[in-house]
Amino acid sequence: MKNSAEGREILLERPRVISTQVSRAWDMPENTFGAAYAQFMGSRNFSPDDRPPVRFMDSDDLAFVATRAREVHDFWHVLFGLPTNLIGETALKVIEFEQMILPMCMLSVVGGSARFSEKQRKLFFQHYFPWATKAGLKATDLMSVYYEKHFHEDLEEVRRNWGIVPCPDPQKSSV
Repeated sequence: MKNSAEGREILLERPRVISTQVSRAWDMPENTFGAAYAQFMGSRNFSPDDRPPVRFMDSDDLAFVATRAREVHDFWHVLFGLPTNLIGETALKVIEFEQMILPMCMLSVVGGSARFSEKQRKLFFQHYFPWATKAGLKATDLMSVYYEKHFHEDLEEVRRNWGIVPCPDPQKSSV
């Protein structure tokens, strides 16, 4: 995060993705990143305040970065167009691994895919895994994005600017 101006700003200001800080997303015009985030959260009855606190970190800086990684997770669902089911969550863990190189992300992929049915496993490894690997590598450093400052921007423009390739519909494409 220290390698970009926006990342350094995040580290300095330590924004939190909590209701009091992101509530303006619900007032954003249609087609904006903020409106897409609000629709995603609202349609699932999710609250940004529902995440448990990070524990067992060696420093306040590391605790903040780990908290930020948890808190931007839902932004990534919106940006990559992934559902919150087991396949979508597991695909997002592949992207998180490509972005942050955290072994726990890949362990989550192994654990998640172990719970798949045979049909889900085939779909995941033929469609979602290859796409997520490429998408995670192609995107900008997503931990260094100050998402809250981009709520007013067009969702498709945000995706283009950050090199994000939304997940293709498995029914309509071959990755």
